[in-house]
Amino acid sequence: MDLDEAYANAAYIPGGADYPDRWAAQAASFRQSARCELDLVYGESDRQRFDLFHPDRLARGVVIFVHGGYWLRFDKSFWSHLAAGPLALGWAVAMPSYDLCPKVGIPQIGDQIVRAIDVIARRVPGPVRLVGHSAGGQLVARAMAPRHGAAWQQRVACVVPVSPVADLAPLMQTTMNADLRITPEIAQAESPVNSPVPPCPVTVWVGGAERPAFVEQATKLAHVWACPLTIAENHHHFNVIEDLALPTSPLTMAVVA
Repeated sequence: MDLDEAYANAAYIPGGADYPDRWAAQAASFRQSARCELDLVYGESDRQRFDLFHPDRLARGVVIFVHGGYWLRFDKSFWSHLAAGPLALGWAVAMPSYDLCPKVGIPQIGDQIVRAIDVIARRVPGPVRLVGHSAGGQLVARAMAPRHGAAWQQRVACVVPVSPVADLAPLMQTTMNADLRITPEIAQAESPVNSPVPPCPVTVWVGGAERPAFVEQATKLAHVWACPLTIAENHHHFNVIEDLALPTSPLTMAVVA
């Protein structure tokens, strides 16, 4: 199997190349009318910043969304509009950026996300709900590893990895690994499929129209963690996360219910 093809998304999605510009425009428009604090600091580098969106009433807690992009691309500014669903239901929403490969490695990105969650949890009281897409799915799942021993982990009410890269080992055979620099040791330590089951509810989510490799990754994590798996019909890798913008969508309900 050609693993570069197996993990390619845009080429197999109609209009796939147009999605990033569309996301950026929707996100920028949303920020103009949202109650939000932008570029809050959680770490030392320029990308270690998060945006915090506030509901119109006292927040029930905070939803933290971690974006994907194979740890190589994107930042928080592409996804602001996805806060709309949880916000409408009374949840604050935080979206962190993080440093990208090859400037840093995946373990360092994971540590940054743990730090971001800690800072956000200190700022917003109440339950913490984690949702991440693709590489972000790996990052939120990895954040629950007991080795971090973080106090905020006791406040996590649920984790929803969406289309997660739960096993890093196959990516060692892709050309991306020139920048990702995944070694067998990193794959073992950073893959959620090798981590203990989190002590909170988990729902793994994936699109039914995604590349088979992503369906397999999601299915494997749900099996290893003995947690529910939702396969969203007619959803591919790029639109599977867009339902988070809708307060009544099944995905939003999985995150905040």
